[in-house]
Amino acid sequence: MEEPLHRIRALHTVSTITVYQAYSPEIGLPAIRDGRFPAAWRPGRMTWIKPSFMWMMYRSGWGTKEGQETVLAVEITRDGFDWALRHACLSSYVRGLHPDRGTWQRDLKRAPARVQWDPERDLHLRPLPYRSLQLGLSGEASSRFADEWIVSISDVTPLAHEIHGLVMDGELDSATGLLPQEQGYPAGEEPPAHLRP
Repeated sequence: MEEPLHRIRALHTVSTITVYQAYSPEIGLPAIRDGRFPAAWRPGRMTWIKPSFMWMMYRSGWGTKEGQETVLAVEITRDGFDWALRHACLSSYVRGLHPDRGTWQRDLKRAPARVQWDPERDLHLRPLPYRSLQLGLSGEASSRFADEWIVSISDVTPLAHEIHGLVMDGELDSATGLLPQEQGYPAGEEPPAHLRP
């Protein structure tokens, strides 16, 4: 089946969705231990969550880039994620979707969440011809994320390293078998109209 150009791909249950982030060990390890972010993680500032595991691998270099050595799977409530989508604005102006550039700029400034669509990645981290969502949370959305939406935080750094090792050894089928089973979110539906470029 052909992939739609814009799709939220995620590991999800009836009540939760898993998103990924990568941090330095100073933030990541206490978050894993306590199931919440430590004081060094400042709520209210912009934080990006990525439902696509492979996009997180691309962004963090399989958990090897400085400051991104600890890759977290953050399970959050679907209610929270859906709230963020409803209150989000596209991070770039789209003629025809927004009335004009000024209206978009005002909407973006007011929105507690913003959406970017970036090329999904294959196991070699090469861009694919379809895009996956990144969701930026700031202000109220960032605080709600940290204080209300988190169900669990787990360490997927060993998984990232294991998959990367298999890719380096040419064991692509084995690597694929370890990937999180991401599906369209919500099932069978397109992203909200105000977030489709």
